[in-house]
Amino acid sequence: MKINDSIKKTPGLGIASTQTGANKSPEKADAGKTSSDNNVHLSSQLQSLAGQVAGSSVFDTKKVGEIKAAIANGQFQVDAEKVADGLMATVKDLIRKRKD
Repeated sequence: MKINDSIKKTPGLGIASTQTGANKSPEKADAGKTSSDNNVHLSSQLQSLAGQVAGSSVFDTKKVGEIKAAIANGQFQVDAEKVADGLMATVKDLIRKRKD
């Protein structure tokens, strides 16, 4: 099987681009566009939400650090009963959702 030479890698981007029938390079095809075509403008509501998300943490970094230290020191203990209870609650939720 012969590999077609029409797919070239764009330098520095690590993505492939195909040549058009007129053999125009991507640089020539984009020459008429202004840099404003590449700008993104967020609404004030979306900017506000982005600020709220950036200000909140997804997890407690202090707690994660404590758990890492406990594991490293060999002091971390798993409460098997708590894990089993959580697993059973998850299974019950999945079964309940499946019936609905």
